[in-house]
Amino acid sequence: MKNENFVDPRKIMLVNKELKVYAYDIDVMGIVSNIVYVRWFEDLRTKMLDIYFPLKEMLSYGAAPILAKTEIEYKFPITIDDDPVGEVWVEKMGRSKWELGLRIFSGERTHCLGKQVGYYYNMQDKRPAPMPRKFYDLYLAEVEKSQLLVSE
Repeated sequence: MKNENFVDPRKIMLVNKELKVYAYDIDVMGIVSNIVYVRWFEDLRTKMLDIYFPLKEMLSYGAAPILAKTEIEYKFPITIDDDPVGEVWVEKMGRSKWELGLRIFSGERTHCLGKQVGYYYNMQDKRPAPMPRKFYDLYLAEVEKSQLLVSE
């Protein structure tokens, strides 16, 4: 059996977060409501930014990340008895567009897989803006590091 908790070095800027299931997160069937996964995805993306490029610093450039698309593939329901963990990583980053991969799991079980696509957006011009060089360089350094790990 494949160990799904193996840390894949190709998951660039990987961030994990323990997630809490609250009573208000569950529906009458006793499972976590689908909308909760969207909130968890936002919590994960925010934690990634806190670590790699805090929102305050990002805003100082006069732009901010905006979300264009969220995709979720539900695999197995989560109940209040589960101890889910979420992970987020950068799949791709371009001049202004970024794509994140997301997964929520507990133990060996994957509960959902997801993807978010967004842009770095100039709030004054109301247009996509170039990713700040500092953040993009950090991403490229992480890509290079992961390629070295994969080749070992």
